[in-house]
Amino acid sequence: MVWTWDVIRRIIEVLWLINIGFAIWTVFRSRRDIASTWAWLLVLSVFPVVGFIAYLFLGRQLSHDDIFSMREEELRMQNRFLKKQHKLIQKHKLLPEGDRHTKDRMMVNGFLNNSEVPITFDNQVDLFTDGHVKFAHLIDDINHAQTMISLEYYTFYSDELGHRVLHALEKAAQRGVKVRVLYDISGSRGTKPRFFNHLRELGGEAQPFISAPKHWFMTPRMNYHLHRKLVIIDHQLGYIGGFNIGDQYLGLMPKFGYWRDSHLRVRGQAAQMMEIRFAMDWNTSCRRSRLPKFSLDEELANFKIQRPTDEEIESQNLVPMQIVSSGPDNQRFAIRRGYENLISRATKYVYIQSPYLIPEPSILEALVISAHSGVDVRIMIPCKPDHPFVYRATEYYAKYLVNNGVKVYKYDNGFIHAKTLVADGTLSSVGSANMDYRSFSLNFEVNAFSYSHDLAERLRDVYEQDLKKCTQLTPEYFAQQTKWRKFKQYFSRLLSPIL
Repeated sequence: MVWTWDVIRRIIEVLWLINIGFAIWTVFRSRRDIASTWAWLLVLSVFPVVGFIAYLFLGRQLSHDDIFSMREEELRMQNRFLKKQHKLIQKHKLLPEGDRHTKDRMMVNGFLNNSEVPITFDNQVDLFTDGHVKFAHLIDDINHAQTMISLEYYTFYSDELGHRVLHALEKAAQRGVKVRVLYDISGSRGTKPRFFNHLRELGGEAQPFISAPKHWFMTPRMNYHLHRKLVIIDHQLGYIGGFNIGDQYLGLMPKFGYWRDSHLRVRGQAAQMMEIRFAMDWNTSCRRSRLPKFSLDEELANFKIQRPTDEEIESQNLVPMQIVSSGPDNQRFAIRRGYENLISRATKYVYIQSPYLIPEPSILEALVISAHSGVDVRIMIPCKPDHPFVYRATEYYAKYLVNNGVKVYKYDNGFIHAKTLVADGTLSSVGSANMDYRSFSLNFEVNAFSYSHDLAERLRDVYEQDLKKCTQLTPEYFAQQTKWRKFKQYFSRLLSPIL
């Protein structure tokens, strides 16, 4: 064969057509939303070889066995425990009554009916916004644990802070406390399984989450992360929020500077709702590790939700709270729908903090509609990227929202990693879910949705203090950006469903 340019061109055309056909077959053989489908088609078509390698590691969905195991565990917990609590709440009319509780009650019912999530009322809550303070309290609580510690984190680095937390867990295990650690392999890059060997020798248990592949070179799926951050101590004390375990979360990495995050320390029955979430995650992961499963039958056998009076709630600053989780193992999208509900029900203000701003269309339009309706909608994002493509997509959506009446601010005092929403002086959410596609569709997340004037006011006060360290973004700010930067924003936006 004579290798003329005409022959080479025809070979390239045939290979390109084969690539397109294979790309269509690869993407459409899995059930996914339209935006993700087109984003992956773009990647596979424009980058034939690199695109398929990226899809191999990032685009493949969880196996049917994994999803079945997760749903089976969730149904087991719901049938034994959560459904009983749901009936108890309805039977005894435990939901808040009166006109001033209308929005609260509708939010509560939304989670009850969508995800079988009970509401608890007796919670005392501390709010942490600084990593040094949060981890000092956490380590102190671990040191005083008497019966059990369940710890679940996206990131558990083997750095100085990681060793401090691990040492506290080892001392707890040594004195007879039951210690369980669940972590995400991708989020804890660099942390080897042997990091937990001494904890295991002392009777503790540690394992990666089930989304970690058993043999990465055979089933490479790196796109589904355990992004939850939970600690439960002695069945009555829980931690939930955005801080991971690592030195950067103490602001010790020059790249990020001061690390601004939000985390809750909860004493009350909401901690037991966190424990149920942990038990489901732990038990679905035991299928691979062969570690003993977590049984709640004895620990929570006598658990019964009771509602204090409105006067008791207000006088003792008790926080009614629902622990809401979501993930790619189901299609309920509980946290995303909770965000939509909170934004759409606000009549005065909505304050949002998120390191990533890549909202799905429903949330994007809810923000715009609220702003056009006279609601004071404010969003705070970082001033610097930790993931370049994600940050450029964030800038694209920030520009769109600014041009539609939403106030967007960039936090200039380091890196803001908080995932908080607060509205109208009573509704709030603090947890692990960012305002992006990944948190709504790909990651396993958990948030605390609360109905408390006291907590909402604390979150609002913190937000307003943060505003003093921010720059408000304006149409002029975006107009002055270079054409190259604008191109990166538009291109990143096309990939936003898979970032």
